[in-house]
Amino acid sequence: MAKELLRIENLSASVDLDNEEGKKVILHDINLKINYGEVHVIMGPNGSGKSTLANVIMDNPEYNLDSGKIFLDEEDITELSTDKRARKGLFMSFQYPMQVSGISVENFIRTAKSNIEDKNISIIQFKKELKEEMEKLSFDSSYAQRYLNEGFSGGEMKKNEILQMLMLDPKLAILDETDSGLDVDATRIVAEGINRYMQKDNKSVLIITHHRELIKDIKPDYVHIVYKGRIVKTGDESLVDRVEKEGFTWIKDEVK
Repeated sequence: MAKELLRIENLSASVDLDNEEGKKVILHDINLKINYGEVHVIMGPNGSGKSTLANVIMDNPEYNLDSGKIFLDEEDITELSTDKRARKGLFMSFQYPMQVSGISVENFIRTAKSNIEDKNISIIQFKKELKEEMEKLSFDSSYAQRYLNEGFSGGEMKKNEILQMLMLDPKLAILDETDSGLDVDATRIVAEGINRYMQKDNKSVLIITHHRELIKDIKPDYVHIVYKGRIVKTGDESLVDRVEKEGFTWIKDEVK
């Protein structure tokens, strides 16, 4: 029997409005379970709440968790901060990665890895592993010494996110539209990186995407359709095929 990794129970979330009119509720009573070794895909129209769910799982302070619980390895992590969730094995790749001046890609990843593992990291071994992973991602190794995402193209930023995932080796990787803005070749390289990660023991992925291209070589165990802040449909890969052919009009019709 598969072991449970992440469980979300009756989760509702909102954002505060700038005009002092209160808040806007985005997610409504979300329930989701991810076991070790599973690939889950979340799809849905723009503004349906897909990225909000990813951010709430990682405790982004821009979002309010109004109700519900989040469990990791059966431990309630609802009140834990982002850094503590990362130490317990959660990772998120951002749709729009931040640029950080003054800290190199290498130093950023090595510091994060040291903090997560709570131990000193061998610089020589780390550099060797980093170079190997960058080569596999067709990512010029000179970028290791450049400031984080500064001057990077969209594809380079996304490769950098996958590089971080591979080096930090989380239990669950949440990939928020990592394929957004990528050309065919970059998408293929990113997909190969995700597959290498999944080939390790007991790794799980939650992929948020609009298209089949990223996941055509990554077989999902479950596909969830989010609409108006709710998971309205869960099924297998055939849901992806239907979305590719028909868009989301059929979902809108079915949940009226």
